[in-house]
Amino acid sequence: MDDFARTERNKVKRLPQRAQYDKETIYQIIDEAPVSHVGVAQNDQPTVIPMLHARIGDTLYFHGAPASRLLKLIAAGHPISVAFTVLDGLVLARSVFHHSVNYRSAVIFGTGKLVESEAEKLAALEALTEHIAPGRWGDARQPNGEELDATSVIALRIESASAKIRTGPPSDDEADYALPVWAGVVPLHLQALSPIDDPKLSSGIEVSSYVAYYGNDARKDAS
Repeated sequence: MDDFARTERNKVKRLPQRAQYDKETIYQIIDEAPVSHVGVAQNDQPTVIPMLHARIGDTLYFHGAPASRLLKLIAAGHPISVAFTVLDGLVLARSVFHHSVNYRSAVIFGTGKLVESEAEKLAALEALTEHIAPGRWGDARQPNGEELDATSVIALRIESASAKIRTGPPSDDEADYALPVWAGVVPLHLQALSPIDDPKLSSGIEVSSYVAYYGNDARKDAS
């Protein structure tokens, strides 16, 4: 994959040594992050909304109700930015000043459009469903015509992007290393708990393996 060109729009200015501009790194963060935050400005008023997302190639997709103000703004061609963050750990230093977090983040820029093609709309909805729960699209009932009409899908071509990543232990001042204070990293990850049956679930329906082993590589080998 190619790198994104470094411009004033995507260049990381604070701690630039943590920046990465290659698509492989940025797209891995996008694909792993469960939620994105979409920023748009209208009439000098910035707005940031959390959204579900999915990526197909160099295009990001969102969905929502046709009445959604945010989707209407994106469809109208307003420039937007989207932020993604994966939190990997709490970095506890000997001094409060040097506390931090280990993270992988990405910010992308682009303009969107309303998806008109039914085929692209279905492909985007499949990608969104699979981003939430891999395997679900082929298991659940797929949208009918009425549901498709009641859903707007927006395609955002990723024009520019950058990633910023922090890893490793705390970086304390040299004089603080002698302090009798525990320091280190508390690793974090998103964990799926045991599935809970819908109270209206028909009897005899077992939980699917991709749900039972959600987020665990073992699900790949489960029957």
